[in-house]
Amino acid sequence: MPLIPEEPQIHESAQGPRVTPAPGRVAQTPRPVPGPRPAAVPRPGRPGPSPAAVSRTGGSPRPTPPVPRAPQPSAASTPSVSAAVPQIQLIPASAEGALDAAEEAVDLLLDAGRAPGDVLVLTTGDPHPWAAHELSFGEASYWAQHDAGDDVFYADAAQAERAGTRPVVVYAANGGAPDDTARTLPSALTRAGALLIVCGDPQQINSVLGASV
Repeated sequence: MPLIPEEPQIHESAQGPRVTPAPGRVAQTPRPVPGPRPAAVPRPGRPGPSPAAVSRTGGSPRPTPPVPRAPQPSAASTPSVSAAVPQIQLIPASAEGALDAAEEAVDLLLDAGRAPGDVLVLTTGDPHPWAAHELSFGEASYWAQHDAGDDVFYADAAQAERAGTRPVVVYAANGGAPDDTARTLPSALTRAGALLIVCGDPQQINSVLGASV
């Protein structure tokens, strides 16, 4: 009777033969178990609220306040240099002494550092000797010196509108018609950029300007 080889006994603890990887072969890493997919990340430039704009309580995003624009100055609010009122100084003098008072005022201005081209002298009566001398060479040459603006200029108050604006105007009420001061003093005031010096009768000057100076 042939002998039957005994079958090997299999113990329950055995899990099967262990496979040893061959030399030079890398064992495969077990694949991770699939889990929940992460939330989609918004693409750059995609419209939507940024994380910082969402409140911590989970509410709706706060609206971004508009950036206020700087107010633009309007033409009405911009001060005009021509609208500035010059200072008025009155030197009491008679008609006969008004021109001498004006000359003294010019000397004081120049001694104080005023440039000669800053001063315009207007007379209501006889012209200043310098003006009479220069006019003898013709009005073109005379007014060319005014346009040059490098020296004190003397002119008839009746021609004040022809003269340009200068920082200081010295007005000498040294005669002329009774209404010359009332007619020419307002023009002299418009030609003064910073200071108007009036040499004449205070009562007459105040009646023209409408205020005590």
